[in-house]
Amino acid sequence: MAGAETPSDKPHIPVLLRPLLAAVAPVSGVWLDGTFGAGGYSRGLLEAGADKVIGVDRDPLAFEMAADWAGEYGDRLVMQPGVFSRMDEYAQDLDGVVLDLGVSSMQLDQAERGFSFMKDGPLDMRMSQQGESAADLVNTATEAQLADILFHYGEERASRRIAKAIIKARADEPITTTLRLVEIIESCLPRPKPGQSHPATRSFQGLRIAVNAEYEELFQGLMAAERALKPGGQLAVVTFHSIEDRMVKRFFQSRAGKTGRANRYAPEMEQEQPQFTLKTRKAVGPDEQELQENPRARSAKLRVGVRTEAPAGEIDARAIGMPQLGGRAK
Repeated sequence: MAGAETPSDKPHIPVLLRPLLAAVAPVSGVWLDGTFGAGGYSRGLLEAGADKVIGVDRDPLAFEMAADWAGEYGDRLVMQPGVFSRMDEYAQDLDGVVLDLGVSSMQLDQAERGFSFMKDGPLDMRMSQQGESAADLVNTATEAQLADILFHYGEERASRRIAKAIIKARADEPITTTLRLVEIIESCLPRPKPGQSHPATRSFQGLRIAVNAEYEELFQGLMAAERALKPGGQLAVVTFHSIEDRMVKRFFQSRAGKTGRANRYAPEMEQEQPQFTLKTRKAVGPDEQELQENPRARSAKLRVGVRTEAPAGEIDARAIGMPQLGGRAK
């Protein structure tokens, strides 16, 4: 998107950057930032002592926006177009990997990208700007498929009601803009009370995740990090909603050899050759200072694991709670 305007006059604030850098300190060697975005984590890692950072992003706009400052770091910063699920093809023997999941503020700020339910724009939501758009999905999926996506990916309890309304509305004319979809969703739900999230929040989340295959990308990305990290290398993941956090939590538990307990009184069973040790037993959230500086951080959670010498293995996506479409939507 050559010549695109700067999305916002406000500087991008990387969520949980301070606690992340503290958790992985001292920073050195080669790191991969799998969600380059506005470059906040990459810059933070370079300033903290990384010899080199490989920034990966599937959104071509990310690297266009970085052109103004990337030269400051010379060959210490390498920008790699692609998806983080293929990071092990881009690099091996990494000292660290950082993943900041979800949609970036620069994407939300641009109405023409179609991520925001607060600004009118084409119903797009494609991070790579290629492939099927949200409009394609909304106007071609069956009622059952739409309800499934909204329920399993967006955790929207009124998924069936909204899906039915979408089918009815698109019979009159295609749904092509964000605010038209917002109107349809709002007609199905009660007016939010003060402090509650926007009625379209969950539906837009579900569609965005489906369009970009985000859960599959996360699962494959975690496995790719296991293959790309050297022994002692660190994997730090920042999540923004419960399903992502559950997947990351269960991945680390599984790869750290924790099989859980048959009941709460039984001891945890250790598996042989765990691929990770847990550096953060519990998720790390934002402190009061960060919440004041950046309200977007309120739902963010950080988890960190350290790679062992055990060979990389395989795991079923269902074992870490990746949502499976096809269940009963309410």
